[in-house]
Amino acid sequence: MNTVIIVQARMTSTRLPGKILMQVLGKPLLAYLVERLRRVRLADRVVIATTTNDSDLPVLALCEQLQVDCVRGPEHDVLARYDLAARAHGADLVVRITSDCPLLDPAVVDDAIALYQAGGADYVSNALRPGYPLGMAVEVLSAALLARTAAEARAPEEREHVTPFIYRRPDRFRIGHLERETAHGSERWTVDTAQDFELVRRILEAIYPSTPAFTMHDVLALLDRHPHWRDINASVQQKTLGQ
Repeated sequence: MNTVIIVQARMTSTRLPGKILMQVLGKPLLAYLVERLRRVRLADRVVIATTTNDSDLPVLALCEQLQVDCVRGPEHDVLARYDLAARAHGADLVVRITSDCPLLDPAVVDDAIALYQAGGADYVSNALRPGYPLGMAVEVLSAALLARTAAEARAPEEREHVTPFIYRRPDRFRIGHLERETAHGSERWTVDTAQDFELVRRILEAIYPSTPAFTMHDVLALLDRHPHWRDINASVQQKTLGQ
């Protein structure tokens, strides 16, 4: 089974344009994410799915530098972009990741893939129920279901956000939830605003030089030692579908 991690990435973020190439310790955030995803044991390949816009040529250049595959497709029809990337790389299983998660723990991705492989679900997510920090989101589905979704989904937000067509229809699809016994859903490690970047910058500068393969638990321990850091982006409101 060819398991492909597909990362959606573009420079024209509405709240913090260019965030994926913002640098910490001389390295772009997207490079941190790619490095971490390459540690996922149960995946075969990492692919960046960017747009055909000229503004995303720097993303293409970084992919060439990192020697990671890149597929270009529609900016707002992200579902079509994912389907294109999955077909281009002969995926059997697709792991969806967003590019604003540079702290994503490879072990969490492996856990989601393993849950899917155990059977009983058409789609697995750790983001539909509270538990994991924001910035640890992962979704797993077959390329066949992705193609079916691309063929059937019509609502603009279902095209832009890729998977709502699936998880909003539990009568049609079996939804698997990767959950945690200890909830950390109040933690915000995604990068969507300048405040988010400031927190992630501090985390990376503190932890990456000595522990480049850091885990989610390492970050939690670091923040417990510096609890005031959590205040940096505590006021940021998470975007919802339709915003």
